[in-house]
Amino acid sequence: MKKAKVKLIFGLAIFLVVFFTGVNILASYFTIKKTIEESIAVHNVETAKSIAASMDIDLYKKFLENPVKGKEYRAIHKYFNDVREKTGALHLYSLAIDNPRISKVMIAGMPMAKDVEIGMVCTVPEKQVKQAYYGKTFYTGIINDPVYGQYITVGAPIIDSKEEIIGFLAIDISTEALNHIGDNVIKNNLYMLIFNGLFVVVLLFSFFIIEKWYQRELKKEVGETEVTYQSEFRSLISSVQSLRHDFSNHIQVIHGLLKLGNHEQALEYLTYLFKEVHAIENINLNVNNPGLSVLMETKKLTAENHMVEIEFDISDDSFSKIKSTDLIKILSNLIDNAIEATIELPEPDRRIKVACKVSNGQYIFEITNTGLVMNEKVIENVFERGFSTKKEKAGKIRGQGLFIVKEIVKRYDGHIEFHVTDREIVVTCNIPKS
Repeated sequence: MKKAKVKLIFGLAIFLVVFFTGVNILASYFTIKKTIEESIAVHNVETAKSIAASMDIDLYKKFLENPVKGKEYRAIHKYFNDVREKTGALHLYSLAIDNPRISKVMIAGMPMAKDVEIGMVCTVPEKQVKQAYYGKTFYTGIINDPVYGQYITVGAPIIDSKEEIIGFLAIDISTEALNHIGDNVIKNNLYMLIFNGLFVVVLLFSFFIIEKWYQRELKKEVGETEVTYQSEFRSLISSVQSLRHDFSNHIQVIHGLLKLGNHEQALEYLTYLFKEVHAIENINLNVNNPGLSVLMETKKLTAENHMVEIEFDISDDSFSKIKSTDLIKILSNLIDNAIEATIELPEPDRRIKVACKVSNGQYIFEITNTGLVMNEKVIENVFERGFSTKKEKAGKIRGQGLFIVKEIVKRYDGHIEFHVTDREIVVTCNIPKS
């Protein structure tokens, strides 16, 4: 199933690359083609203006007075042909435009000029004819002429000495150069297609690498959290088993006393048990974080099983800016270390204080416990991975707790401090709330 999804994603990505690259090529093709058409047309409009200004205007006006293929016609025809050959134009001719819908060829400078009659209707589209009728220069798009082929026509007015328009000079430009645009665009974009394909392959490969790394890190984090919760669960079970064992012993003693008829001793024993149970108060911290509440209950039971006096000072806050798994790992490791350090002392000296507060926009977690005096070397290395002052135990890895706490606090841009004062060990974690 997973392989099928990977193939589907990969296939879809390739399809999208090909599709969008194809669209890009087509868009480039039409854009470039249009731009070249307009550039060629604008350039040749200026050429038409220049040729029109260089004409023998008086000779052309004599021709217009008697439009026949006489000496005036032949002279201007020769001039048009010479200019056409020098400029490389397909056709060069003059037009008469006396209405906004059609234009008529007057003198044609083209290879087949003998076949062009004076006054023959020209192929210039109506839109451009209308522009010329109002005295404006014009250029067309590509014209598909069944006789003369494909070309673009541009036109400029022929103006006499009185600044009157007496006709138009038109030039037909071959579109042969434009026919190669498609091949050039595809050729130029082929490299882009290959590059885009390689880019997508690299991107997908990078995505899978990152996804694998993320899954591995997630699995590692879940594994660490699972170990923490299993440890707490085992501690809770151990505490319950201890209480059950003590309860069983107490019931057996009371049962024995009653069976022997020692009612007064049984009542005295029950009174003692009542006072002891009353002394073991439940934690009433109004903790808003359920995970933290359970943790404190568990650690209280663990501490009491080791005859350690433990005190809690918990602010009325949910500590929601820290993930519950990270909060549990921080406090669980710190309290466990405190209990292990405290039980090395005589029972009357075993004390732990756990404080979880909010002050000045920061979470403050402080664990204070009694313990043996530490030298400077121990204090300097206490946060290093694998460093521990405890004795090795089979199946238990030492020197990980404070290192894990340091890494989690660092991840939240916080800082951790460790100091010893008069047989008390204090570990303080400050984590920004925002």
